[in-house]
Amino acid sequence: MNENLAVLLIKCPDRPGIVAAISSLLFRHGANITDLDQHSSDEAPGVYFMRLELQTQGLGITLDELRARLAEEVARPFAMEWTLTRASDRKKVALLVSRHDHAMLELLWEWRRGDLPCEVTQVISNHPDLGPAVAPFGVPFHHVPNSRDGRGPAETRMAELLRGTDLVVLARYMQIVSDDFVSRFPHRIINVHHSFLPAFAGADPYRQAWERGVKIVGATSHYVTAELDAGPIIEQDVGRVSHRLSVEDLRRMGRDLERRVVARAVRWHLEDRIIVHGNKTVVFA
Repeated sequence: MNENLAVLLIKCPDRPGIVAAISSLLFRHGANITDLDQHSSDEAPGVYFMRLELQTQGLGITLDELRARLAEEVARPFAMEWTLTRASDRKKVALLVSRHDHAMLELLWEWRRGDLPCEVTQVISNHPDLGPAVAPFGVPFHHVPNSRDGRGPAETRMAELLRGTDLVVLARYMQIVSDDFVSRFPHRIINVHHSFLPAFAGADPYRQAWERGVKIVGATSHYVTAELDAGPIIEQDVGRVSHRLSVEDLRRMGRDLERRVVARAVRWHLEDRIIVHGNKTVVFA
């Protein structure tokens, strides 16, 4: 990871002069822009989105001082929502799972290979089954039983364990999380859903798809909100279906799709490539 790389994310009302104001300020303080991606919405009034990478070794001020200048000279006049983060600062990630291991193992494998720029701090499960699968990765495993009747105490315990966590990934965690739990991590809980949302939301989507006779099945990774399976979508993928395939064939195909979409979504979040806008996302991937 480049120790001198920082990433600036911006969302604001679209108007002339935004790029000039940002680039001028960065130039004055010795920052070198190495990548810039932008998008403006078609709606009126328009919304402007930007992801900018800058090299900080030539800065004449500290990164905190640069944040203060950005806030005063650019962000406030242009009514920006923005973040400026150092790419080498590793986010702390926790995985929540139940009994399905494929999404969890994909994330742990990618993390161990160095492909996910983060620190996986723990795995929390409402069942003890996956403890032995987690052990070889050297990541703490916590069994926190959870059920509809015991959700309050379970989430209180999970909140204690997750203190200081930057991102929570529901890697096939087969429990509904409460509005209070979601509010602790706004746009910092990523779920992988085993269907191509908004189609076949809810339970057993592969059987729903098989009964409907679809010709593609998919998987979706999205941010979790208070509305079940309706948060801003980050990534989706699909596979083609033949009439010869059984429900179990669809589930097998789906597991592969789920692994891919959740790994991409988590990586893009960790690399500060996602801006949430209402119930949509802008993904600079």
